[in-house]
Amino acid sequence: MSDAVEQESSSKAPLPEGTIPVGIGLFIAGITAYAFFKVGQLALGKEDFKPIVALWFTTFALVPGFLLPVEQELGRALAHRRALNDGGKPVIQKMLPLAGGLTTVLIVATLVASPWLTRDMFDGYWSVTAALIITVIAFAPMHIARGIASGSGRFTAYGLILGIDGATRIISCVVLWQLNVTSVGAYAMAVALSPIVAVLFVSARGDMKSQQGPPANFAELTPNLSWLLLGSVMAAALVNAGPIGVDVLANTSDAEKVTAFGNGVLLSRIPLFLFQAVQASLLPRLARLAAKGNLDEFVQGLSLLLKIVVGVAVLGTAGSYVLGPWALDIMYDGGLDRSTLTLLALASGMYMLCIAIAQAVIALRGHRWVAIGWLSAVATFLVLTAVSSDDLFLRVEIGLVGGSTAALVIFSVALKSRIAAGITPDADSMVDGVLDTQFE
Repeated sequence: MSDAVEQESSSKAPLPEGTIPVGIGLFIAGITAYAFFKVGQLALGKEDFKPIVALWFTTFALVPGFLLPVEQELGRALAHRRALNDGGKPVIQKMLPLAGGLTTVLIVATLVASPWLTRDMFDGYWSVTAALIITVIAFAPMHIARGIASGSGRFTAYGLILGIDGATRIISCVVLWQLNVTSVGAYAMAVALSPIVAVLFVSARGDMKSQQGPPANFAELTPNLSWLLLGSVMAAALVNAGPIGVDVLANTSDAEKVTAFGNGVLLSRIPLFLFQAVQASLLPRLARLAAKGNLDEFVQGLSLLLKIVVGVAVLGTAGSYVLGPWALDIMYDGGLDRSTLTLLALASGMYMLCIAIAQAVIALRGHRWVAIGWLSAVATFLVLTAVSSDDLFLRVEIGLVGGSTAALVIFSVALKSRIAAGITPDADSMVDGVLDTQFE
C-alpha cells in the first residue's frame, strides 16, 4: 500500500483504514507470544524458563507504559502536520530528547535495582538483567518508529513493526531450540533484540523518512501528556502485575509455579486480543462521531461497544471455567487448577471493560480521571495481594480482580458525570485512548 493511498484513507477518520495491516500485525504478535512461551519451555523446561517469564512481564510492565504515550503524541503531531502539508522532521527531532530521557530513567532504575532483580526475579542470571537493559534500549526506537509510521499514515509499516518483532522473537527461539542451546541468557536476548530487527526492516524500506518543516515546539504536544504517561504506566503495571507478584512472593523452589502462572495469564488474555479485533471494527466509527462532537451518537456507539465487551468478557470467563484446564494442558502441559484459570479470566475481562470505559472518559477529555483510576487500581492490587490470603496464586488473583474493580468504579463514575455535564467528545482525545491500550 502506497503512502498516498494510506494518507487518502487516513483523512476520512482519526482512526484510518490502516486497521487491516495493523490488525494483522497484532495477530502475528499475539500468536508468536504464545508460541515463544511454548517453544521456550520445550527448550529449557518450566523451571529454567522462569527467568524468561519474569523478564517478559517485567519488560511489558515497565517499558510500554513509559514510551507508548511518546509514540502516540508523536503520531498525533505528525498527523496534524501532514493534514497541513507541513514536514514532520522537526517534530521527530523534538520528541527524541523526551524519548531518550524516559529511556535513561528506565535504564538507571534498572541498574539501581539490578542486584535485587538478578537475585530475586531472574534466579541469579545477570545475563537476563543485561537483556532487560538492552530491551529498554531497543524498545525506544521501536516506539519512535511506530509513532512515525502512524503519524505519517504508513499503517503497513506499523503492522510490519508489530509482526516482525514477534516473528523475529519466535524464529530466534526455534533456532536456539533446534541447536540444543540451553543458555537462559540466549533466550533472554531473543526477547531483547527483536524490536531492533523490526525497526531496521522498516527503515530499509524508507518508511521512517520525513520532510523538513516549520520549527516545532512542545506546544504541539498535548497538555495531557503527563496524565497519559501516568495512566499508561499504571495500566501496564496492572495488566502484568500477576506473574510479577507471584514471582516476588514465591519461594526459590516455586520456579515451575511461576512459569505455570505466566502461562495461565497468557491464556486468559485471549479475550483481550479478541477485544482488539472488536476495537478495530467499532472504534473508527466512534472516532468519527467524536470528530463531529455529537454526544448522543457517541454514547450510542459506546453502548454498543460496551455490550460486546461485556459479552466477550463473560464468554472468556465461562470458557476458562469449562475449557481452561484442558486448553492449558494442550498448550503448556497444565500446572493450574480450574479456579485459578477462571479468576485470571475474570480479572482479564474486568480489565478489558476498564479499558473500554477509560477510552470513553479520555474521549470526553477526562485524562486526569483515567490516570487516577489506574493509579488506584495498582494501589488496590498491592494492598489486597498483601493482606487477602496466604495462598500464592489466590492472593494475586484477588489483587487483580480488586484492582480492576477499583478502576472500573472510578471510570464509570467519571464517565457518567461527564456525560451528565454534556461534555462533548473530542477526536484527538479519542485517539489518545485508543492508542494508549495495546496488549503484549
